[in-house]
Amino acid sequence: MTKGRVAVFAPSPLLTVTVEDLDGTPDVHVHAGGQGVWQSRMIESLGAEVVLCSALGGETGQVLRHLIGVELRVREVAARNGAYVHDRRDGDRDQVIRMPADVLTRHELDDLYEMTLVEALGAGVAVLSGPAEEDEPVPSSVYERLAKDLGAHGCRVVVDLSGDRLAAALAGGPEVVKVSHEELVSDGMAESDSLPDLVAGCREVAAFGPRVVVVSRAAEATLALVDDRFYLVESPALSPVDTRGGGDSMTAGLAAGLANGLSVEDAIKLGAAAGAVNVTRHGLGSGSGDVVRELVGRVVLEPWEDAA
Repeated sequence: MTKGRVAVFAPSPLLTVTVEDLDGTPDVHVHAGGQGVWQSRMIESLGAEVVLCSALGGETGQVLRHLIGVELRVREVAARNGAYVHDRRDGDRDQVIRMPADVLTRHELDDLYEMTLVEALGAGVAVLSGPAEEDEPVPSSVYERLAKDLGAHGCRVVVDLSGDRLAAALAGGPEVVKVSHEELVSDGMAESDSLPDLVAGCREVAAFGPRVVVVSRAAEATLALVDDRFYLVESPALSPVDTRGGGDSMTAGLAAGLANGLSVEDAIKLGAAAGAVNVTRHGLGSGSGDVVRELVGRVVLEPWEDAA
């Protein structure tokens, strides 16, 4: 398999502190987090090179620089990165505190945009990921500009966003859109999470120009639209530990597969296997590339003619 390269746009990673229980005593874990960080880890696990393009600032940013763990391109900024503390000692994820990310200044944003353009055009595949849902470090319009500018110069753009950020990115014309069924409904592109309504939602997304639309459906089969043909994607069933991050790992598998020269259909299988593995682990965006590749052969991609 060819070893490709992916640039991940993650404007403001998070510092995460999680308290677990270890034989009756607190067990504290400190990690870099956020959608782009989790995606980058999985992309690297799957054998593609990855470069994360981010802004880091404040005390949280200083710590994050040492925790991210993948190749990093940084714009040093005055704005602080966000952070959270979660308590999972009782088995649930209870948020103790959440510090939002600060907004980037105009000059900080311009430099981050320029840096991302250079890295993504050099890589050939880009993932546009968002900050935490409640954070607004960059305007949504940056996603339209990136999708448009990168796509116009031959970069394959993969989008994993929702709300105003997704709407903006769609206006830029990405090649691949990954979205959850909840996001498709909440964004008003599907009337319900029934399969016929999600099919209609896929078509609405595809009307903006993406060649591929992938809709994750939690424990149900993933719905995929490729070149006006629908598929149902059955992933191998595994016992979940933490369902968060499965969609991000799916996006990572899609991007890594495209970068490594797989067909779109095989990249979807890789993404489905990566998502299935992630939910078996406590860490988001984690999982061995070996086990993902072992499970790829167990992913079933079936044409779905009922969508015609």
